[in-house]
Amino acid sequence: MWMRGGSSKAIYLLKSDLPDDLLARDQLLLDIMGSPDARQIDGIGGGDPLTSKVAIVSASTNPNADIDYLFLQIFVDRAEVSANQGCGNILAGVGPFAIERGLVAPHEGFTPVRIHMVNSGNIAEAHVSTPQQRVTYYGNTAIDGVPGTAAAIQLFFDDVAGSICGALLPTGNARDMIDGIACTLIDNGMPCVLLRAADFGLTGCESRDELESHETVKKALESLRLQAGRIMGLNDVTSKPVPKMTLLSPPQAGGVIKTQSFIPRRAHASIGVFAAVSVATACRIAGSVAAPLARIPQHNTYQIEHPSGAIAVLIDADAAGDIRRTGVVRTARKLMDGVVFA
Repeated sequence: MWMRGGSSKAIYLLKSDLPDDLLARDQLLLDIMGSPDARQIDGIGGGDPLTSKVAIVSASTNPNADIDYLFLQIFVDRAEVSANQGCGNILAGVGPFAIERGLVAPHEGFTPVRIHMVNSGNIAEAHVSTPQQRVTYYGNTAIDGVPGTAAAIQLFFDDVAGSICGALLPTGNARDMIDGIACTLIDNGMPCVLLRAADFGLTGCESRDELESHETVKKALESLRLQAGRIMGLNDVTSKPVPKMTLLSPPQAGGVIKTQSFIPRRAHASIGVFAAVSVATACRIAGSVAAPLARIPQHNTYQIEHPSGAIAVLIDADAAGDIRRTGVVRTARKLMDGVVFA
């Protein structure tokens, strides 16, 4: 099934339909997407990291979940398949896909789907709209970066802090210095390196195309990324899509903070779900590079601005200010259901 999940697109596949041998599986996925090729002209990929993604779904091996979800990033310009990160946008389509494929029985009204995110080992809960016990993709919820509206899919995350690096702040510090640049290394579902846009001579208002043209900035960010990867316990990240590099600036449109992200070397049109959760979390951490730039709201909804608009992150904190649970609202749409050839 070819689906839009959040502001990305992926092919959603049952694990049982794929080869057990990982090398054979990865080669099949490369062939399906048309990688390596900048245009992915001989496959269904869209020539962009946001449209070259795979979700593999199966009945769960975890007693606390209904289904397993493995996310794979298919590189566009080289023959590489990575499972080093999850994807919260593609997660939005996993619940509907599982219901449509009969892995989860639908309820009347909405169906909760407990999802074991295999990449990190954490659990997410998706609330999928199922009127008359059927998945619907139609609704009135709009998300920035996607035209039109669709049915809301609520995603809730428990205990994703340090899901990949082992700790919310892998170095134990709210702020570190790399190459003389202040940064916050954080992992609340996605390893991120947070930096001030101003430290690179940027205003934070640059478009994606303008960021792509800043070769000096991109080179500096990659140097920082390679060093941060080792510091965060990710070892050599030369060929890995993490950590994400995120430039921060004061909000421009009434949100909490403005972001400009790279995934990892190309400018992102928006921001990933878990990256947004990590940024929102950093805004609450005293001493982080995010805190002085952020405008903390009185309510629990943090609008994290990005080049295509904003993503709402829900922060559920206790009286002491400790985060108990995070969540986001996403949408998904089924684009095609059929047979793909490779």
